Amino acid sequence: MLAMPSGTPACPDTGRQRRLAAQLADMIPGAATIRGSLTDPKQTWPYLHAVVKDEAGRPMELGRTTARVAARWILRVWPEGDWTRPHTFDLAEATLTRSDLITASRGR
Repeated sequence: MLAMPSGTPACPDTGRQRRLAAQLADMIPGAATIRGSLTDPKQTWPYLHAVVKDEAGRPMELGRTTARVAARWILRVWPEGDWTRPHTFDLAEATLTRSDLITASRGR
């Protein structure tokens, strides 16, 4: 696939992201966003970590396996991401954004 000077594919596969959003919405009913990274605050080594929030922004309780599967699926769709930093996957928009960039834009 051709790439633009920024390195972004000229024609990204948005169908894959939309399928992932639909699968995660089915797997975790009521979920609006999933924040994933390889830095679980409870571990000292790289470890898949996910925090799921509903439409109101409230955290949702998930089993450890479900959270790890959700994070793993997101990482597989975007393997080029810097996963040492958390990213937020918006299920409604099927978009991924680095979480620290979201926080910075809200503070302005």
